[in-house]
Amino acid sequence: MRTLQWWQRGLAGVSILVLAFLYVPIAILVMFSFNDSAVTSFPLSGFTLRWYQAFLSNGQMLAALKNSLLVALFATAVSVTVGVTAALAIDRYNFPGRKLFQNVILLPLSLPGIVTGIAMLNFYKQIGIPQSLFAVVIGHSTALLGVVVSQVLARLSKLNSRMLEASSDLGAAPLETFWRVTLPNIKTSVFGSALLCFTLSFDEIPVTYFLTGRDVTLPIYIYSTLRRGITPEINAVGTLIVAASFVTVVASVVLLRDRKINS
Repeated sequence: MRTLQWWQRGLAGVSILVLAFLYVPIAILVMFSFNDSAVTSFPLSGFTLRWYQAFLSNGQMLAALKNSLLVALFATAVSVTVGVTAALAIDRYNFPGRKLFQNVILLPLSLPGIVTGIAMLNFYKQIGIPQSLFAVVIGHSTALLGVVVSQVLARLSKLNSRMLEASSDLGAAPLETFWRVTLPNIKTSVFGSALLCFTLSFDEIPVTYFLTGRDVTLPIYIYSTLRRGITPEINAVGTLIVAASFVTVVASVVLLRDRKINS
């Protein structure tokens, strides 16, 4: 076996330290969610599930969770519908301003969330859209549109165009070609980007903070609660969010992996 040089061992050590810095706090959060004490400090007092029971008994927190799920579902649906359509247009048609159109769609991915939130808040006020969950859905959909477009475009670039031509030559209508040829070949990128959009929308704070009204989402509720200190309830719901986010992110990564497209 090849022996690592000193600088390679150093890089490996730095990588381990960085990963520990990122993930040890999450592990501590999970441990405290099962700690049988209202004080979040070591040593642990014992194992309990009462903080999860307290979370399930908290009406305001459950309402915020419901709002987050609704916003994430609708924002994902809008992002996928518009994103797939935009990706198909960019891939198949050479229209004036095509590159500009693509760059504008991808722009929110490179902007800080606070900039996007302030810009949307100012624009919505000008056109008469009040701060509400509806505004949050539009904001999330706009910000996440680039995720769908980038992933679907990457998969479309690997799709053999002769399959589409053959479908057309055999008399299939454009919509039938989409359902029978295009969609089966891009479905993994569509599902993967949808899962990623759902996770990003559910956990999003900056855009939501500026656009939400009286009905707050779960991240905003937790953020406002933290001003009074961390409670075991927050540790419990945080653990559930981490678990759900981990599952959806892993699923999206699996679905977005490059797979051989039938030619």
